[in-house]
Amino acid sequence: MSRIRVGVIGCGVMGPRHAEAAAGCELTELVAVADLIPERARETAARFDVARVYGPGSDLIADPDVDLVVLAMPAHARTALALQAFAAGKHVLTEKPVAMDATEVEALIAARGSLKAACCSSRYRFLEGASVAAEFVASGALGQLRTVWMRSLFPAAPPPSEPRPEWRLKRCLNGGGFLMNWGCYDLDYLLGITGWRLQPQEVFAQCWPVPEQLAPHLPPGSDAETHYVALVRCADGTMLSIERGEYMAASAESGWQIVGDRGSLTLTMTVSNPKRIIYESATTQEGHRSEVLWEGDENTDLIMTGPLTDLAAAIVEDREPMTSLEKALVVQRLSDAIYRSAQAGTAVSY
Repeated sequence: MSRIRVGVIGCGVMGPRHAEAAAGCELTELVAVADLIPERARETAARFDVARVYGPGSDLIADPDVDLVVLAMPAHARTALALQAFAAGKHVLTEKPVAMDATEVEALIAARGSLKAACCSSRYRFLEGASVAAEFVASGALGQLRTVWMRSLFPAAPPPSEPRPEWRLKRCLNGGGFLMNWGCYDLDYLLGITGWRLQPQEVFAQCWPVPEQLAPHLPPGSDAETHYVALVRCADGTMLSIERGEYMAASAESGWQIVGDRGSLTLTMTVSNPKRIIYESATTQEGHRSEVLWEGDENTDLIMTGPLTDLAAAIVEDREPMTSLEKALVVQRLSDAIYRSAQAGTAVSY
């Protein structure tokens, strides 16, 4: 079988890591790279011995010898390139967030046809702990789900020696701030390990910018949130709760939990080897009981290699990837609703 020929557009932070994944996957062959900054493209090409080097992404898309395009640039530039790729008959792997808003995702779904497309918000579900949790939830051992939640806070650090990338906290470049940058991982993870069966109905949320005293830590013009909290009521009564903050005047905190009427799971999305999943239950005879459901070290390489390897396998096997555009649309619609609620100061419909 011929290997799937991959072209990577964007050779900044994430592009070279996608290039490495493509070069190391037995189903794919890295054949081209592109970047608007020539030296970045040339450096990535030299590192992986790639002969075809382009400037504009549209030039790489026009290459007939590319089968799958990886889009590794800020969200504001990705949708137009994805639409070009679909029109050229190429599969697409897009970085996260999937797009600037749900309208763009809907346009991508309409243009995709029979091609395959995936979003990298799936990254943490390729880890073993996520598979263990998903299988356990699917078994019904937790009973009727009540709450699905996460909370992660990053305390403020001293001034950075180098500025953070500008796209991280500018609405015009990435559609939003910390919610778009990390919230998509949290939502994909929690919705994914609960089998995508939660049906959001109503969202109540609030977002905050960087604290005034820490504003000099950010690139000029940063206008997006660094802290958000959202409560989502789902169709079956399950409540989904997420909170993330950076540049916080608070201690570090990180946790994910799924609580049902018969049991609960406490787990960690991010890497913390050795890693544990704690299962807690309650019975008439014993009352509350706690035990280790799973413990182990995870292959952290899967965080970067998983999305591309999975998409390549989905192409070969003619199946849906881990996070298809339809699933990414659920995440994006929730993100859009969080922003609408925060702006309106009231609950909004999903």
